[in-house]
Amino acid sequence: MTVIVAGKVYVDPGERDRFVAGHRELVLRCRERPGCLDLAISPDPVEPGRVNLFEYWESEEALAAWRAIAPAPAVDVEITDDQVLKHEVASSGPPFGEPPHSDHH
Repeated sequence: MTVIVAGKVYVDPGERDRFVAGHRELVLRCRERPGCLDLAISPDPVEPGRVNLFEYWESEEALAAWRAIAPAPAVDVEITDDQVLKHEVASSGPPFGEPPHSDHH
């Protein structure tokens, strides 16, 4: 069963870019880990102090293995609020159903 950790954290808007940049090495290392399907720590395009988080893992075991050795971020910026949840995914598929079939030959 795949696992998604997703949500948002808030930091001082003046510190957001430094916060995101301070996670660059962590993102690079995580994306190379076995079982990591994707990881993103990105500035929100609308809210100045918001950072969007997205982790996609093959399994709970892969996530736990990463958490056991994950380095601390290279930046000390206070998170003022967070809304992040872990989701256990039973099935996945195209976001809008199956793509239409073409009769063109």
